[in-house]
Amino acid sequence: MEIAAHGLTVERVERQIENFRRGFPYLKVVSAASPADGIMMLSPQGMEEARREYEAAVDSLEVVKFVPASGAATRMFKELFEFVNEGKRGKGIDVLLDHLSEFAFYPELMQYVSPEADDRTKVSAIIRDGLCYGSKPKGLVTFHAYPEGARKAVEEHLVEGAMYASAGGRVKIHFTVSPEHVDGFRTLLAEKQPVYEKRFGVKYDISFSVQKASTDTIAVNPDNTPFRTDDGRLLFRPAGHGALIENLNDIDADIIFIKNIDNVTTDARKGDTVACKKALAGVLVHLQRAVAEHLAALRSGKADIAAVARFAMKELCIKLPQNYDAALLEALLDRPIRVCGMVRNEGEPGGGPFWVANADGTQTLQIAESSQISPDDMHLMKDATHFNPVDLVCGVRRADGTKFDLTKYVDPETGFISSKSSGGRELRAQELPGLWNGAMAHWNTVFVDVPVSTFSPVKVVQDLLRPQHR
Repeated sequence: MEIAAHGLTVERVERQIENFRRGFPYLKVVSAASPADGIMMLSPQGMEEARREYEAAVDSLEVVKFVPASGAATRMFKELFEFVNEGKRGKGIDVLLDHLSEFAFYPELMQYVSPEADDRTKVSAIIRDGLCYGSKPKGLVTFHAYPEGARKAVEEHLVEGAMYASAGGRVKIHFTVSPEHVDGFRTLLAEKQPVYEKRFGVKYDISFSVQKASTDTIAVNPDNTPFRTDDGRLLFRPAGHGALIENLNDIDADIIFIKNIDNVTTDARKGDTVACKKALAGVLVHLQRAVAEHLAALRSGKADIAAVARFAMKELCIKLPQNYDAALLEALLDRPIRVCGMVRNEGEPGGGPFWVANADGTQTLQIAESSQISPDDMHLMKDATHFNPVDLVCGVRRADGTKFDLTKYVDPETGFISSKSSGGRELRAQELPGLWNGAMAHWNTVFVDVPVSTFSPVKVVQDLLRPQHR
């Protein structure tokens, strides 16, 4: 009954338990992708040409901006909770309080607490009674100050959407959110949507979805037996952002932009982001057209096989085995495509770009996390010049216009296992293959170098003091 209530089957849960027992294999990483091998370095002229190609095509396309926004801001305010609950005061708390009036949320905060209040009262008003940021998602946190009023993170995505995802005057944005926060998003957007529609002369089509219960995974004890709560029930946990491949699969569009909720900057700094997003989309449009032509030639039996192979290797970044044939080329071309912005590695966390060996003899590009790489191959991490800021433009239609079933292109062998706890008891948890990792393992993947100015995440609240957010 408990399994069926989650939309799961006994067989699926048994497979999950088997994953705990045997673990997930490491990726067969061959080498790090680099500007010399696997990362496209567009010249300013090339960026401009790609941007123009997208702009020329966009009004005839169905475009959606897909924003994973279900994560709570727990990590963002972790240090604040430790200060309020345990009295632990580190450097981060000093920075927060020394610069408190510089945060965009300061005027709101002062509605709940006096400037003369003691430090713990001020910090408590940020995370608890007052702003209540400790129980809100990042999307509903005030990020940036403007003369006309402060903006929350979700509002910046409305602005971005109008600037690069408008097709025929319509801006379609899809947010994945936690069930308990849907009303909060709807309330805010009902107020703000008309403001930005008037400002940009567009109409927004905003939709929401929640992570499906059927993607939850069972928790187990350290000995890999099913974990039961104190009342004897099985414990199922959300399986990480990889579960969102189901939500993405429900989106009907020609092009889907994917970007995390916290990776936004101020209007004064949005220029690079907008230009690069359009350029990445232009690269995708160009590839889709070329793929359609090559597939038509292959299926008619009139293809120049060597020319198709050159396209696959040079444009789609697929290293072919020596014994490739027309059938393999057709199978390789008939896949979803993602064009991923990659920024120079400056010490920020994130998955890296790597060449990976596949069972069909090919080598393709994938975004790999350090946990997916074996200790013997860990030295390859040092060769990675770039990392993934979650900056993707996805093509999810076939050449004939039908949609790909994205669940067919997941590598189920690329999940994650981690140690957690519930009710003070240790447990093991399982995450599905990450959305931009194993969930897209069998997509055609192209990496494009983009400037670090396009990456401005907010991992902790003090990040809002960085120049990108001022």
